[in-house]
Amino acid sequence: MTKLSVNINKIATLRNSRGGDVPNVVQFAKDVQRFGAEGVTIHPRPDERHIRYKDAYDLKPEVYSEYNIEGNPIPKFVNMVLEIKPTQVTLVPDAIDAITSNAGWDTLKHKNFLVEVIKEFKGNGIRTSIFVDPDLHQIEGAKSTGTDRIELYTEAFAHQYGMGNKEAINPYMECAGLANAIGLGINAGHDLSLDNIKFFKENITGLLEVSIGHALIAESLYMGVETVIGKYLDKLK
Repeated sequence: MTKLSVNINKIATLRNSRGGDVPNVVQFAKDVQRFGAEGVTIHPRPDERHIRYKDAYDLKPEVYSEYNIEGNPIPKFVNMVLEIKPTQVTLVPDAIDAITSNAGWDTLKHKNFLVEVIKEFKGNGIRTSIFVDPDLHQIEGAKSTGTDRIELYTEAFAHQYGMGNKEAINPYMECAGLANAIGLGINAGHDLSLDNIKFFKENITGLLEVSIGHALIAESLYMGVETVIGKYLDKLK
């Protein structure tokens, strides 16, 4: 069964829009785990416009499932991850002004940098994952960095699938096949939803984990968080 990690950034966005501490991100993380989620994901950015660095520390003692921290490995981020020691760190090449993640790493161009950062994290017992586009050369490059896993950037699949193009899964299947062959674990995320997750899961061999935030929170506005998490878990079996 593929693990569901719930990205709670949107809960922090809602909290920050009003000030105060409602909704409370720590309580929400505890609740999604109670409802069956196997992980909690956060993606703090330098401007702290949603998840704050303090949240990352506050969540540590309350996330008893997998704790996944995503972000661009700038010095402040690296230091935070090394202090918290989450289950997994997912490296994402975010531009400072990016609204959301919009590209994977060029694992060939940035190989030396990634090797250095990944070695530091792994030396501290933290599983590493690299956010990558569905490109075979980038998968091969990821292997050479020493990362444990890749996270396939699924926006292109989700967009095309929504337009009825099921062949959009093909490059992801090819990349998954290569990753499995060379010993890389496979995660996936970005724009996955109740509409497309079952098809994606059924076609990606060895899919270990999906990280879902925006769609899950939006769907929960209509159906409730506990119900939506249950639906994802059913589709990921």
